Amino acid sequence: MNLILFGPPAAGKGTQAKKLVAERGFIQLSTGDMLRAARSSGSELGKRVAAIMDSGSLVSDEIVIALIEEQLDQNPKAAGFIFDGFPRTTPQAKALDDSLAGRGQMVDAVIRLKVDEAALIDRVTKRFEAEGRADDNPEAFKKRLIAYNTQTAPLVEVYMGQGKLAEIDGMASVDTVSSSIASILDNAQAKKAK
Repeated sequence: MNLILFGPPAAGKGTQAKKLVAERGFIQLSTGDMLRAARSSGSELGKRVAAIMDSGSLVSDEIVIALIEEQLDQNPKAAGFIFDGFPRTTPQAKALDDSLAGRGQMVDAVIRLKVDEAALIDRVTKRFEAEGRADDNPEAFKKRLIAYNTQTAPLVEVYMGQGKLAEIDGMASVDTVSSSIASILDNAQAKKAK
């Protein structure tokens, strides 16, 4: 079972993914986490990633896809993958479909967390003040939000057209969101079993 958690930065995708890892044994592929790890590695790629992230821009498809494929190859017997923060663009969605198809898999469900952007900016500002994550500074976050809205919005139509998109209220409580996600996954699993 392969799942995309879809929504703007700070929508709660990471929180929900962690619950799914614990409850269903999925592997979370968070591009944010993978990029932060690359950034802190001190490698040449890490330095490039740091400069891009600090400016609030999105990292290139080539870099992100290479990180994703590395994880797919390292975990061939996984119960499923949660794609958190990926794909962000139509070319990334196609690359993911192609990559999974080459492994005899597909994206089974896409869950969009619908959220209030003003509340997200407030959430990120508080997280920045508490944790000091450089990529969470409010000005860089606003740029990421604009990039998400302009580049990722077309994916809503792509996945809706494939009949894979389900939307839930991402501003609800963590448990309510988790329950909604569980229902969607159970339905997708039942369809896949037929």
